[in-house]
Amino acid sequence: MATEPRGNDALSSWAIPSRTARFGGEPQDVTGARLATEEFLRELAHTVPPTAPECWHDIVLIVTELSANAVQYAPGPFELRLRPTFDGVHVTLHDTNSTPPSPRPFHPDSGGGGIGWYLVHTLCSQVSVVPNEAGQGEGKDVHVFLPW
Repeated sequence: MATEPRGNDALSSWAIPSRTARFGGEPQDVTGARLATEEFLRELAHTVPPTAPECWHDIVLIVTELSANAVQYAPGPFELRLRPTFDGVHVTLHDTNSTPPSPRPFHPDSGGGGIGWYLVHTLCSQVSVVPNEAGQGEGKDVHVFLPW
């Protein structure tokens, strides 16, 4: 059975390579992760525009939350990987803490955190946490998928 082409593959999100950025785990690295994400999204938008303006901002917000959590709760470096999917963006953040994130109580009147993990689950279409197996080093990968 023959199949027919479905369009111009040259302008697909597959033409955009994955992006990997490594950081030392310092507070300023959260900004570095945001900037790396912005650069990736600019390149992606030239080929495949976002389906809604908030897609861009949601992806940057999620990378900010994941990076800030890595800096706060996982000592040492972290790695950010971004790649386009057929309908969105797959973000993976690897850090050195093998403990999975968990929701914390949110108390807006005290100025503390606690909302980040809720945001991740609200804005992402899929969320998974994969701890490294024994012998593969420490840490975990947090995988999230967001619409584009």
